[in-house]
Amino acid sequence: MGYDRSIRAGRIEVWRREIMQPGFTALAAFEQGTLLGVAYGYLGAPDLWWDRQVRRGFREAGGPDTHQAVLMRDYFEVAEIHVDPAHQGRGMGRQLLSQLLWHVPATYALLSTPEVENEANNAFSLYRSMGFRDELRNFHFDGDSRPFAVLSVALPLSDGPDRSGKVGDQPR
Repeated sequence: MGYDRSIRAGRIEVWRREIMQPGFTALAAFEQGTLLGVAYGYLGAPDLWWDRQVRRGFREAGGPDTHQAVLMRDYFEVAEIHVDPAHQGRGMGRQLLSQLLWHVPATYALLSTPEVENEANNAFSLYRSMGFRDELRNFHFDGDSRPFAVLSVALPLSDGPDRSGKVGDQPR
């Protein structure tokens, strides 16, 4: 994922703890034995750090509004989705995210992504094309100086996998 060496060990430890979360689901994309992408997530819960941070963000923004209160009761957190930069823009992120969220036992999916000017990157393009909407913008998680967007989408997704094994118009 290109993590700086100073935080790599900490991120690995977080990932190891998160596999124990209820509803944990993970996918990986390989080509000829080479890892090209990964996505994972789990059911959100009020005792998790990310959940507490997002709830703080809603309060600081004057909420939560009714929609936000409802979504925080029944959501799946997309904790990580990464595609090797050399393989982005080919539908792999859409395939990973669609498969990850297929049959998730939640009404909504939430994720956070670093802000970029004019949403000009592959991640924002993917999320918008899949129906994700803003919940928080320019939000700062404790311990991270970067601004983030927190986005949500209602489940099930409209372009989930069909019986032929395809996701949207992308082959599986």
